[in-house]
Amino acid sequence: MLLKHTLRWLGVELVEVSPLEKGIALIGGGLAVFLVTLFSLWILPTEGAVPVIASTGASAVLLFAVPHGPLSQPWPVVAGHVVSALIGVACGRYIGYAPLAVACAVGLSIGAMLQLKCVHPPGGATAFTAVMGGNAIHQLGFRFVLAPVLLNAVVMVLLAIVLNGAFRWRRYPATLNRLKELPVSVTSEQEHAQVLEAIRSLDSFIDITEDDLIRLATLLKKQ
Repeated sequence: MLLKHTLRWLGVELVEVSPLEKGIALIGGGLAVFLVTLFSLWILPTEGAVPVIASTGASAVLLFAVPHGPLSQPWPVVAGHVVSALIGVACGRYIGYAPLAVACAVGLSIGAMLQLKCVHPPGGATAFTAVMGGNAIHQLGFRFVLAPVLLNAVVMVLLAIVLNGAFRWRRYPATLNRLKELPVSVTSEQEHAQVLEAIRSLDSFIDITEDDLIRLATLLKKQ
């Protein structure tokens, strides 16, 4: 009992996925990072590319390890990186004191992602990189937003669609992953409204989609 409570307090995931699922995540994430590394090194010298690759590497974990999580969907991935890059470049250019610039970049990026409903944690790293990434990134100015940031984000999403789409239970984006055996009534507007209201009452970001919550509730009713 003590061990169970300790693991729960530490946040250790108690439900383990299958070896196949782990293998798909491993291969997909590795291939995605390989491609964005090629693009980043094509646009930037090594010292400038490294921090960019680091933030997209974090995105790879979300896209291929938890493809149906809200943080992993196309809008959060693309918009989260792009908005954070825009804010980061602006802060780096117009705020002369680096510690203040990077603090503003990351803080404003978090606020913008929450407001635009595109929360993607690696976006914070993108904002940080835009300020602290060095001369190679600073010389790009706002072009940094288009390439490598937008380019890499789009490549990652397209690769996630292709690779995850090859497996029925991993179809990406999450809206494509439907359980056919669930009755039509599960997706009624009334149930959607009830789920959304319950989520809002928590007043906190929940890392599970509305559809997944409905599926879980329906499966529990069947048991």
